[in-house]
Amino acid sequence: MDFGELGMVLGKDIIIERKTAVGGGDANDAYKVVLSNGEFAFLKENSVQNADFFRKEEHGLKALQNTGTIRIPCIYDRGVEDGHSYLLMEYIERGHASPGYWEKLGHALAAMHKAPLDPKYSGKYGFYEDNYIGAGEQSNVQMTGWVEFFRECRLRPQLMLASGYFDKDILSKSEFILNNLDKILIEPERPSLLHGDLWSGNVMQDSVGDPVLIDPAVYVGCNEADLAMTELFGGFDFRFYEAYYSEIGKMSGYERRRDIYNLYHLLNHLNLFGRGYLSSVIDIIIRYAK
Repeated sequence: MDFGELGMVLGKDIIIERKTAVGGGDANDAYKVVLSNGEFAFLKENSVQNADFFRKEEHGLKALQNTGTIRIPCIYDRGVEDGHSYLLMEYIERGHASPGYWEKLGHALAAMHKAPLDPKYSGKYGFYEDNYIGAGEQSNVQMTGWVEFFRECRLRPQLMLASGYFDKDILSKSEFILNNLDKILIEPERPSLLHGDLWSGNVMQDSVGDPVLIDPAVYVGCNEADLAMTELFGGFDFRFYEAYYSEIGKMSGYERRRDIYNLYHLLNHLNLFGRGYLSSVIDIIIRYAK
């Protein structure tokens, strides 16, 4: 496998000597690899058709890394070889949470949300390119209004994909939510760079127990969208939220808005994985359509 830039990053004539399969999510084959210089690396592989997914993942990781606020795996190389696409990155040894871990994560995420935005996507909601949310496509058309962006690039595409699951009443209620979204969501004071898929499975502890973010679905949005997802599948420790809000004050009415943000993720899960998420989606639609 020809690693292109890898030689410049790790030294000349670096090759993979062996690899061991590890868990890497639902979509890709993942390996811990030993390089010829004795270093470890993390390798994701998929079909050639998945090359665009890896390209967008690299761009998202680098966008987060450029904020300088939290540890993000370094990218070594990306490409297509022998009928496979691949992404090779820094291998981060997992450890146990250090004392103050949740506070560190809360402060770091707040710093990331407050970080200056790159000129390529400053001042607008969205991103300079579309990307993926899990294995689903994610539209990032840049818009000046947050509510408009969340309606047109988040909820509407997922509701259209899921429409076959809904009867006429739920379809009508879904349209009501879209048409009245400005009465549910608010425009934030400033745009923030978001991780975009911030559940516990995409946060890990490194060997010294400090937080690391992986597998992003980045875009510029309202910081509440990231926070809402931290509560979707079990929630983070209360110390995380206390630390976060000590840096960025909690906007009044967040609990009212939280589940409309998470409706996007539940719809995506419904569209990717099937009916197991349908009841949760319908419950939220009915509640917000009243």
